[in-house]
Amino acid sequence: MQPIIEIRILDERLRAWGLPQYQTPLAAAIDLMACLDEPLELQPQAPAVLVPAGFALHMASPDFCAVILPRSGLGHKKGLVLGNGTGLIDADYTGQCFISVWNRNPVGSDQGIRIEPGERIAQMSFLPVVRPAFTVVDAFTRDSARGAAGFGSTGTR
Repeated sequence: MQPIIEIRILDERLRAWGLPQYQTPLAAAIDLMACLDEPLELQPQAPAVLVPAGFALHMASPDFCAVILPRSGLGHKKGLVLGNGTGLIDADYTGQCFISVWNRNPVGSDQGIRIEPGERIAQMSFLPVVRPAFTVVDAFTRDSARGAAGFGSTGTR
């Protein structure tokens, strides 16, 4: 059964631009549009800016969350990434969704990024959430082959 997630449109321009949707039949995420009143210029390495996505969600289930991710092409070709790496929308958050945008290009590169109102700038994917119960122990009940070996312990190639 396909889960139902309610979406509340907060910026009426989304109805004309197109509601958040999957761009292809097998797409894993919906595209998010910049609900800006005027173009936004992001200078290289300037502080991240919150851009409204123009809608709110109500997942109403502990079984889901949404994550906001950069669009691959914009990140790779132009340097537009998320200021917080990945955005997480909890199932009980019902406020407007925002996109934290950041220009990762080097200072002095003269590679500013211009975001236009209605431009698709990020994507949102819905993921299942597992919420395990924790048991406090003095020692683990089983050993593992790796144990506590950390960073680089399995090799670098």
